[in-house]
Order: sequence, then structure tokens, then C-alpha cells
Amino acid sequence: MVKIAIDAMGGDFGPEPIVRGCILALKKKLFIPILVGKKSEILPLLPKRYRDKISIVEADDIISMNDAATDAVKRKDSSIYVAIELVKNGDADGVVSAGHSGATMTLATLRLGRLKGVSRPALVALMPTKSSQKSIVLDVGANVDSKPEHLVEFAIMGGCYAEDMFGVETPSIGLLANGEEKSKGNEVTKAAYKILDGYKGFKGNVEGSDIFNGTCDVITCDGFVGNLVLKASEGVASTISGLIKEYIRKSPVAITGALLMRKVFRLLKKQMDYDEIGGAPLIGIKGCAIVSHGKSTPKAIQNAIYQAINYVDTGINDHIVERLEVLKNKEN
Repeated sequence: MVKIAIDAMGGDFGPEPIVRGCILALKKKLFIPILVGKKSEILPLLPKRYRDKISIVEADDIISMNDAATDAVKRKDSSIYVAIELVKNGDADGVVSAGHSGATMTLATLRLGRLKGVSRPALVALMPTKSSQKSIVLDVGANVDSKPEHLVEFAIMGGCYAEDMFGVETPSIGLLANGEEKSKGNEVTKAAYKILDGYKGFKGNVEGSDIFNGTCDVITCDGFVGNLVLKASEGVASTISGLIKEYIRKSPVAITGALLMRKVFRLLKKQMDYDEIGGAPLIGIKGCAIVSHGKSTPKAIQNAIYQAINYVDTGINDHIVERLEVLKNKEN
């Protein structure tokens, strides 16, 4: 059975939503949860009927959002360090943390190590589209500066993610650029284009609109650009939601229409709701690490745990290693 280590102390609101999310996940999935943190704070939050189903591993230190990510390497008693060590030592298959994202990514990369053939891991984001299928964007924050070979690795890892996690038979893969023409992009994307040209599923350059129109399964970019895309998208979604609520509040006619459109609004909210996704996987490391938002609700933690379980069950890491090895042999 899959074992998931959960950083119980990392979120903005303490262990309460983390513990609740773990219990919600247990109600629907068979797995072994390991909560990592201060037992004195975690245990009172656990109903008695769950105390024999959930393990607690003591960790006294907490990496705060104000701490530098590199500090986490030295603080071996922190909840995120201990949780990742459980994966490193084989006592857990994956880790979920709503704590300091930089610390989580740094520790996961340094302590667990990179998969064979992976130069840099990437953070994956799932973006809503006009179709029922979400688009996969990577990297969205793990790497600020990337070389062409890194973008190539991101593209291949994203393709494996689409195949294994979403059952896409031949994912379409695009490089994010300022135009679809082969001549567009900066020097890094142009060089990456040359390497990926002819790769199965590669469709060339794509533009920002392709992230949301459902025409491309995997969109590849460096972490600086990807993080800007992610944050801008979150801002747009929040603004549109706020404007709709304001217009409805001011207009009696709009209120009537909103009542008729409630189902549509619910479906739209579900598409854009972070809670429905739960977290972003750091892809390219040995093991599994899901990076959740600091403000994660119990539902978000529940879905992050599901994502970790599915990631482990699919065997995606083996797939990535095999696919990168094939590409490397072709280049040689």
C-alpha cells in the first residue's frame, strides 16, 4: 500500500486543515498516511477512530515562509526535512507539503536526488481549458534560468505526465513563445526547438492563448516565464470572479440570471478552483513531492494526497527515465 508523508506543520493555518484533509482522503482512498510535526499539536486533532490508521513522526522545527529556502538543508529537525527523509529512506513513497515551497523543492532535489537523465526538476501546473482536459504547463517556478536542454527535458517529462496521469495517448507538446512561427522565440527556445523537432507529439511553438484553448496538452517554458503565467492567470481568475459578483449584486436582472446560471457558475468555479487540484508535483526527482499552497484547505490537502498516490501508482518516474534515455541515444 502507498505510504504518503505529510508535512503537518507547514501550512499558513497550522496542522488543523492538514489533519482534516488527511482524514478526508482516508475516507475514500486506501493508503498509509504519516503526519510529520509536533505530536502534541497533531494528536488532539485526530478523532480516536483514526489514531490507529495514521502514524505521527515527531519533528519540532518549522520552516516559516520568511526563512530562506537554503536554510532548510541545515535544519534537520524541521517537519519538511523529516518528511522528505522518510521518502529518501524508503519509509514513504511520496511527500505532500503546504509549507515553504522553495524549501520543499530544494530539499526534494538535494535529498532525494534527480532521476537519471534529468538535469533539473520542474514544477507542474494544471491550467483550465475550454475542453474538459486541463493543459499541463512546466516549469512554473523551480528554475529561473533554463538552458535549451532543460526545456527539452521539461517537454519530455510533461509528455510522460500527460500519458500516465491523464491517459493522453500521444500528447501534443509545444514550446511557449511569442509566436507560432519557427523563427519566433528567444535563443534558448530556438535551440530547444531544434532538439525537439521531429520528436513524437511535438507541434512547435505555441502562444499564451494555447494554454487555455485546449489545443496543446503540454506547454513548456522556463520557470521565470511559467511562474509569471501562473500568477497572472490566478489574478485574472480572481478579478473576473470578483467582477461577476459585483455586477450581480448591483443588478436585480443579473441576480435573476445568476440563479438560472448557478450550475454553470459551479462548473466554472470547479475548473478554476485550486482546491480541486491540491498541489503541483515537482517532476524529475526520485520519489514524489507535491507542493501545495500555504493557504490550502482540507479539500486541497485531500486532493494533493490523491495526486501523490496516483503519481506513485502510475510509475511515471520509470517512464521518464526510459524516454530521456531514448532521446539521448538518438542525439548520439
